[in-house]
Amino acid sequence: LPAEPPALELPCRAACLIDQQTGTVLYEKNADQQMPIASITKVMTLLLTFEAIHNGQLTLETTVPVSEHAYHMGGSQIWLEPGEQFTLDEMIKAICVSSANDAAVAVAELVGGSEQGFVQSMNARAAELGMTNTVFHNACGLDAEGHLSTARDVAVMSRYILNTCPEVLHYNGITGLKTGTTSGAGVCISASATRDGLELIAVVLGAPSSSDRFDAATTLLDYGFAAYRAVPLPAVEDQPLLIKVKGSAEESVPLDYSALPGTLLMPKEGGAALTARADLPDALDAPVQQGQAAGTVRVLSGETLLGEYEISAAADAPKMDFGTAFGLLRDALTGRDG
Repeated sequence: LPAEPPALELPCRAACLIDQQTGTVLYEKNADQQMPIASITKVMTLLLTFEAIHNGQLTLETTVPVSEHAYHMGGSQIWLEPGEQFTLDEMIKAICVSSANDAAVAVAELVGGSEQGFVQSMNARAAELGMTNTVFHNACGLDAEGHLSTARDVAVMSRYILNTCPEVLHYNGITGLKTGTTSGAGVCISASATRDGLELIAVVLGAPSSSDRFDAATTLLDYGFAAYRAVPLPAVEDQPLLIKVKGSAEESVPLDYSALPGTLLMPKEGGAALTARADLPDALDAPVQQGQAAGTVRVLSGETLLGEYEISAAADAPKMDFGTAFGLLRDALTGRDG
C-alpha cells in the first residue's frame, strides 16, 4: 500500500492526494517542487488563529482592529476601513468565504502582535509540522519573493488543521478547505472530501484556470475513492481489559485502546483478511502512570503488517511503600479485609 497509481491527466503544475486519517500519500505530481501557493497560505493563518482560541489567548467574540497596513493589502479583500472593528468570528468567516487579504492580515496582527511577528510563528509551526520546503513571508498569500511551498507540504498542513481544528469546516461548509489565485501561483486549491468513511485531501497547485483547478481536484478525489476504501478495524483477538501490576497495592490497571483507529486505509482490490492482535507482557512493574505505554496492537493483512498502535495504562498504580506493605500484612494477619 498504496498500489501503483495510473498516470492521471492533471491540468496543473503540482498535486498531492492524501488520506486524512493516516497521512498516506495516494498520488503525487511534482509534490516537492517549490512554488507560490497564493491564498492557501491562509490555512496556516487560520491554524495559528484557532490554536490561539484553543489556548485561551482569544475568543470568537474578541474584537479585531483594522490597521492602515491591513487596509492597504490589495488583492481579494472585503474593503475593511482603518479603525473599523469586527469580531474574530466575522473575520474568520471573511478569510474562509471571501479569502479576504485585509481580514487575514488584521487577524495576523492581533494574534502575532505584527504581521512580521506572526510570519515568524507561521514558519516555526511549518517546521514543527515537517513542512520542509515551505517559507512564508506574509499572512495572506500575495505573491512575494521567496514565499513558497509545495503540494506535499500543503497536504500536511491541510491534514493537520482538519484533524485538530474541525471547526474550520463550520466556516467552509463541506466543499473544501481553501482556494487561492495570484498571477504567480496560478490557480490553487486544497480540497477535502469524505465518502463511505474515507476522508481524502486533494491539493492542486498552479492550474491555468479555475475550471482546470476543479477538474484536477475532482480527478484526484475520484481516483482515490475508486482505488481505496476505509475498512473497519477488526476486533482485537483476546483483548484483555486489565493488566496485572507487580509491586503495587493495586493488583491491576485497566487498559486504554483509544489509539486504535476506527478504520484502516486499504486498496479496493484484493488484500487478505485483516486481523488485530494485542501484544502485551504478563504484568507491568510499579510504578505505573496513566497514559504510559503497556503494549501494542498489531494489525495484519494476511502476514503483512499494516500498522502498530499503542495500548496504554488507563490508571496509576503507585509503587508499594513499606508502610502500605506493612499495613496489608497486618490486616492479613489480624483477619481484617481492606
